Amino acid sequence: MSVAWLNTGDNAWQLTAATIVGLQSVPGLVVLYAGIVKKKWAINSAFMAFYAFAAVLIAWVLWGYNMGFGHQWFSFVGIPGPIASMNDELMQTIFPATGSTAAMPMATMVYFQFVFAAITLVIMAGAFLGRMSFKAWMIFVPLWLTFSYTVGAFSLWGGGFLDQMGVIDYSGGYVIHLSAGIAGFVGAAVIGPRLARDRENFQPNNVLLMLVGAGILWLGWNGFNGGDPYAASRDAGAAVLNTNVATAMSVITWTLMDIFYFKKPAVIGAVQGMITGLVAITPCAGVIDGYGAIAVGIASGIIPWISMNIVGKTALFRKVDDTLGVFHTHAVAGVLGGIMVGLLATKTGCKAYGLSNPGGALTDGNWHQVWLQIIGAAFIIALNIVVTYVLLKLISLVVPLRMSEEELLIGDDAIHGEEAYAFFGDGERRPVTGD
Repeated sequence: MSVAWLNTGDNAWQLTAATIVGLQSVPGLVVLYAGIVKKKWAINSAFMAFYAFAAVLIAWVLWGYNMGFGHQWFSFVGIPGPIASMNDELMQTIFPATGSTAAMPMATMVYFQFVFAAITLVIMAGAFLGRMSFKAWMIFVPLWLTFSYTVGAFSLWGGGFLDQMGVIDYSGGYVIHLSAGIAGFVGAAVIGPRLARDRENFQPNNVLLMLVGAGILWLGWNGFNGGDPYAASRDAGAAVLNTNVATAMSVITWTLMDIFYFKKPAVIGAVQGMITGLVAITPCAGVIDGYGAIAVGIASGIIPWISMNIVGKTALFRKVDDTLGVFHTHAVAGVLGGIMVGLLATKTGCKAYGLSNPGGALTDGNWHQVWLQIIGAAFIIALNIVVTYVLLKLISLVVPLRMSEEELLIGDDAIHGEEAYAFFGDGERRPVTGD
C-alpha cells in the first residue's frame, strides 16, 4: 500500500547507493586486503573485513542506529535501542534530534547508515593485519561501534553538538575516515608490531586481485557520496561527479610524486592515491564545485604522499606498525578534506545540500568555517584516542590482543585451518611457515 510521504525515486536511489557502498566492503576491501598482504595472511585479512561487516549489522539494528540517529540522550549520542519491528521498518524516516525527515522508510535509512558504519571498522582492520588475534577482533568490533562510531555519527550527523555548531562532514571524512585512521594508529600501537620478518618483507601476493578491490572501492564511492543528500537530487549528481574528478586528479598526482621521488610509477602507489582522493573529497563532495574538486585531488595526492613516504619513515611511525598505512590514507586525508571544506565550500552547494552555512573562506570569505572544521577534527581525534585505547586494554584482560608466536609464523593455516591458494597435488593442504 502506497503512502503519501514515500518518494519511490528517492527510495530506489537510496537502496542502490546503500548496496554499492556495501560492495565496497564485501567484496571490495575483502579482496583488496587479500591481495595486498603476504600469502600467509590472505585468508585472515579478508576474514577480518568479512566478519566486521556481519557483526556491525547486528549491533546496528539492536542498539547502534538509535545511538547515532535516534532521540538525543546526551549532546553527543542518542538513546540506545532496537529498530527491528515491522512498524519501525515501515515508518517514514525521521531524525528526532533535528526534526527532519526523508521521503523513504526507516528500513532504507537504517541499512544505508549501516554500510557506512561497517566500512569504518573494515578500514580500521587494515592497520591491524598480520598480528591481531581474531578473537580480540570479534570482541572489539561491536564495542568500538558502540562507544566511538555512534558518538561521532550523532555529534556530526544526528543532530548533536557539532552538527548544531555548523561543522560540515558531507559523507564521513570525519565520522568514518578520520575515526578509522586515528583508531587504527592507536590500536596498532597498543597491539604491537608484526613479526620483524613480516615488516621487512610484506610484498603483496596478488596485485591484480588488489586492483579488483580498488576498482570496486572507487566506483562504490558513487553511492558513498551520492547517497548522502538522502534524495535523487541535483546535489547527489554534483557529489558523484566531484568525487570522481578529485579521485582521478589524486591518482595522477600521487603517480607523478612516485615518479619524481622513486623514479618509477607504482600501481600500489596509484591505489593509495585513489584512496586518499576518495577520502579527501568525502567531507566536501556536494558543497564544493568542480574546480574545488581538482584542488582537493591535487592536495590529496601530495600531502598524504608526504605523510606516508617521508614523515612515515621517522622514528614514531616506524615504531607503530600500521600495516596498510591507514593513518596516512584515512586520518591525514580525512583531516585534509575537512579543512578544505572550510576553504572551498560554496554558498550554492551548501544551499543545495540543505545547509545554511555561508560558504567557505576562499570562496565566500567565511573563515569561521575553517575554525569549525578544526574543532570537529579535534573532537573526533580525542574521542578515538581515548575510546580505542581503553577498549583494547579492557579486552586484553579477557583475551590476548596478539596471535601466538606459532600463529604469527604460520599464518592462515594455523589460525583458520585454511590457505588462500593450493598449487600442489589435488588442492590438499599442508602446513607451511607461510611466506
